[in-house]
Amino acid sequence: MHDDFYQMYLEEMGHIPPCTREEQEDLLKEAAEGSKEAKKRIVEGNLRAALEYAREYDGRGVLMTDLVQEANMALMMAVEEYVQEEVRQEFDSFKSQRIREALAAAVEEQQSAKQTGEELAARVNVLQQISQLLAKELGREATVEELADKMKMTVEEISGIMKIAMDAMSMNAESMDLEALAGVEGIEITEDEESEDYDFEE
Repeated sequence: MHDDFYQMYLEEMGHIPPCTREEQEDLLKEAAEGSKEAKKRIVEGNLRAALEYAREYDGRGVLMTDLVQEANMALMMAVEEYVQEEVRQEFDSFKSQRIREALAAAVEEQQSAKQTGEELAARVNVLQQISQLLAKELGREATVEELADKMKMTVEEISGIMKIAMDAMSMNAESMDLEALAGVEGIEITEDEESEDYDFEE
């Protein structure tokens, strides 16, 4: 699928010729003098290069379409920065550096978000198990305070996990078995018959 997108994008850019070295040098001078058309042509003439950089980061957890968007945005910002700040570096090298930095940041952000989601899911699962265990031991649903004491966490942290869990459930996150949390004493879930929104009352 990614190869299909790559080929389709290449075809869309087929009518846009890459900048030659001489043309680009002239355009950079014009852009430094304020020519918007020169800036536009520099960006258009380097779109193929941006696509190739994006392709290098394919398969690292970020959609190819998002990678291309990040690369194109970084390219436009690189042109602006280069002509406005009179960067003492060859443009192609500067452009490459900025695009790679943007792509690496996008991949890192995606991986961090995934890790955070996995950690949250793990906490929710542990909270569910502890809740069920305490319910058997006490013969009733555990309070938030009892859960916090058992898990060596604060009441605020436990309540925060519960709220996030219930928000996920309200968005049809069936992959997490969160219904057991609804019975914890101190947290009451009320469902609006029309909107099917969930409210929390302590």
